[in-house]
Amino acid sequence: MNTSDLTSVVANRPDSSPHRGEWPHTEGWWRTAVIYEVYIRSFADGNGDGTGDLAGVRSRLGHLADLGVDALWITPFYPSPLADGGYDVADYRDIAPEFGDLAEFDALLADAHAHGLRVIIDIVPNHTSDQHPWFRDARAAAPGDPARERYVFRPGRGANGEEPPNNWESVFGGPAWSRVTDADGEPEEWYLHLFAPEQPDLNWRNPEVRAEFADVLHFWLRRGVDGIRVDVAHGLFKAEGLPDTGRTRSGMLDSAAQPYWDQDEVHEVYREWREILDSYGDDARGERIGVVEAWVPSLDRAVRYVRPGELHQSFNFEFLVTDYCAAAFQRVIDATLTTFGEVGAPPAWVLSNHDVVRHVTRYGGGVLGRARARVATLVMLALPGAAYLYQGEELGLEEVTDLPEEALRDPRWHRSGYTERGRDGCRVPMPWSGGAAPFGFGEGEPWLPMPRHWADHTVARQRTDTDSTLRLYRDALRLRRQFAPGDTLSWLDAPQGVLAFTTNGGLVCTANMGDDPAEIPTPGLFLLASREVSVGVTTTTLPPNTAVWWRAATTTDPAGAGQ
Repeated sequence: MNTSDLTSVVANRPDSSPHRGEWPHTEGWWRTAVIYEVYIRSFADGNGDGTGDLAGVRSRLGHLADLGVDALWITPFYPSPLADGGYDVADYRDIAPEFGDLAEFDALLADAHAHGLRVIIDIVPNHTSDQHPWFRDARAAAPGDPARERYVFRPGRGANGEEPPNNWESVFGGPAWSRVTDADGEPEEWYLHLFAPEQPDLNWRNPEVRAEFADVLHFWLRRGVDGIRVDVAHGLFKAEGLPDTGRTRSGMLDSAAQPYWDQDEVHEVYREWREILDSYGDDARGERIGVVEAWVPSLDRAVRYVRPGELHQSFNFEFLVTDYCAAAFQRVIDATLTTFGEVGAPPAWVLSNHDVVRHVTRYGGGVLGRARARVATLVMLALPGAAYLYQGEELGLEEVTDLPEEALRDPRWHRSGYTERGRDGCRVPMPWSGGAAPFGFGEGEPWLPMPRHWADHTVARQRTDTDSTLRLYRDALRLRRQFAPGDTLSWLDAPQGVLAFTTNGGLVCTANMGDDPAEIPTPGLFLLASREVSVGVTTTTLPPNTAVWWRAATTTDPAGAGQ
């Protein structure tokens, strides 16, 4: 059977539409949820100033509902000097004017819930902005003052304290310490910033810090948010004594053990936060959840954040960084399911986010990279557990690697001495419609320039194209609702270079990740393919870089039935 037009068949099945305006399941909804990351500055511009905002997100909720996701996670929208894209927070209980206000947030929350979408927000507990009132007080205070105990201030080394307290370096490059001066302009103590100097690290051994963030959680949960994503969740505590490290620099994507990452004390905080989250999970939408961003050395360390009594999900970065290779994918999938299964937690699979190169580009770019990305997506969405999508991946967007230097905003650019271009390439605004920039993103010039060729990748253009990446995502998410990914996986015999597995939800996934065609036994009823496939009654030949979903054959539904 030729499958070139089967995506439209799937999309038009009467039982394949997502449930909207109601909650099809509540208890444990997060265990199989598909959650869509909105990078707020780049999603949709509602007021014409060239920057995305809450009004823009509200205006595009229909896209997310139509796509078929269960929830959206919105990156920080708090008042901020934007030294690091909003992850330098000056006020945790308000909205930056360029993004809207609290009334606009409440309206967005209500509209999202009316669409059947839950809303997760970012909490940034490792550091504040240097414009936060606490840090302003600390700068004005003398050494030893309680105001400084909220942050990590230390005297310097050397005869006159002219050297940093230790050899740690910032994730963004350069020293992780900056020195402050007193009222007379004389240099004195140093403060720690694992990121930009405008992002001073908090001292989580200070009870006032713990109490403040517990109150911040209550503030947003009372407003009705459905969960929190914890930024740099592994970084809150630093090893006692702040010892030198053998390596001077460790980026977020370098998960080597370091004295400033993944200290055991962090788990006391998340047990407290779980109790707070659980106290709000008592209505029709189900539990409020906590999601962990933790770049740690191993899966064994990652699952510590989702043990019983701690948070709900931890991004599976092991999967994200795995090479496009069937054997490598199988190893990381096996290891993930085994390790997370030991603590009874579902994996949270992810291929891209606002901090990494988009996976179309990582997998080779162009036609090849897009074909491989479609395969990886069907594999990910068939796996037991939850999945995260990053805005624009449903359009098959690539990394923008040729942004002009004068447009770059990421602090890595200048902190690295203009040698690392940073993350702006994955943060270019979404193309919605039209043949020229800003492609329906808004009326003003977008804050980052958009490539001309994105005219071929807009939402409007792909919505009517049955072979588009957008249609593939829509169809896959509808089928995922019908054939739940289940909670167990069994591998099937397959040729070298091919992944083949079935779940107890009744879905079979076969993925040829090699460069040559591969023949497989036809395992059931054809559902969806990443590209055109000719399905045989007993055997099927998978072209290179092709994935197919099937409904598992039963005695009453033999392989090939209905083809």
